[in-house]
Amino acid sequence: MSKNKKVPYYVRIIHRYLGFFLAGIMSVYALSGVVLIFRSTDFLKYDQSVERKIKPDLENEKIGKALRIRDFEVTKTEGNLIYFKQGVYNMQTGVANYTKKDLAPALKKLNQLHKSTTNTPLYWLNIFFGFSLLFFSLSAFWMYLPKAKIFRKGLYFAFGGIALTIILLFIQ
Repeated sequence: MSKNKKVPYYVRIIHRYLGFFLAGIMSVYALSGVVLIFRSTDFLKYDQSVERKIKPDLENEKIGKALRIRDFEVTKTEGNLIYFKQGVYNMQTGVANYTKKDLAPALKKLNQLHKSTTNTPLYWLNIFFGFSLLFFSLSAFWMYLPKAKIFRKGLYFAFGGIALTIILLFIQ
């Protein structure tokens, strides 16, 4: 470190270029976050026909679990055929034909950004992104001198953001 340049100088440089880099990541996360909000609806989903063989002669509750269908409900039974909202299950053969709604493959990949765990390679991106955002938000305070009026206003806004987040967490 040169004698003339102090820590705030280098923090500003890192903040600047990290900000440009994070703008790309944040754009992708923003899109995937909006899509994820609608995960419980059929928005942006398409019908996909599925034929699956499971155990024959299953009870109604076990059919839904085997097919991984939430809110599984039998609508009628005719002989060996069990009809449900999404399709039909043949008790004799164990074959189920049904339709499921799914996101397009590209949108499905986007959603994996938010749902990643330590079992997926994306979790390193999430860890990097989280710590980068933390640095980014804290380093913003090195943009101005602590005695400056705008610095104090910035602190008020930061505390306001923290307070709003905490209030919204407890309201829901």
